[in-house]
Amino acid sequence: MAINNSISKYDWQYLVTVFFLISVFIFTDLIRIINKEYFYFVPRLITDQPYRIFTSILIHTDLNHLLSNLGGIIITRYFLMRLGIKSRFFYWKFILICSFLNFFIIWVYEKILSYFNIYPNYATLGFSGIIYALLGFLLLTSFYGKKYFLGKEIGCKSNYEVQKMSKTICLIGLIFSFLPGVSLLGHLSGFIAGCFLFLI
Repeated sequence: MAINNSISKYDWQYLVTVFFLISVFIFTDLIRIINKEYFYFVPRLITDQPYRIFTSILIHTDLNHLLSNLGGIIITRYFLMRLGIKSRFFYWKFILICSFLNFFIIWVYEKILSYFNIYPNYATLGFSGIIYALLGFLLLTSFYGKKYFLGKEIGCKSNYEVQKMSKTICLIGLIFSFLPGVSLLGHLSGFIAGCFLFLI
């Protein structure tokens, strides 16, 4: 069956997201007028510097890291088109809410560890947590459809082809998350957040 995947009136939200990510990379890694160490997600600094919840998703380790996440945006955009998304602001609302929800899941995880006197010291960065959240959301949507998101109509319908592709990508992504230098916690918390956002 032919699928119309041409430019749509909803694409501005993906294009603006890509523009922001590329612009930040230029300033942090090419021109180097911004020190990205001030924008990492560092758990022990969040209380005094809560802006890191948002800024950490805009910066990337290197060009390969950025390109992989730009590819994730293209894939999730394609899936949303296949599911019949009808929303001018869904992507941005999802990013905003998911940033908070990711932080909350990680915070709960760290509180559990602190109960056992374990205090992890790490920094995370990149858009992949949001990508994994979208994949979790899209996987469930491909099974059951999703007519409304936070009270606003988005008109997504179940789709078997998207279901098969998203299951494969989620499995590959899970395996990839165990590689050195990749944030398993960030990816898992994102996926859980996306599944939760599907349910509300």
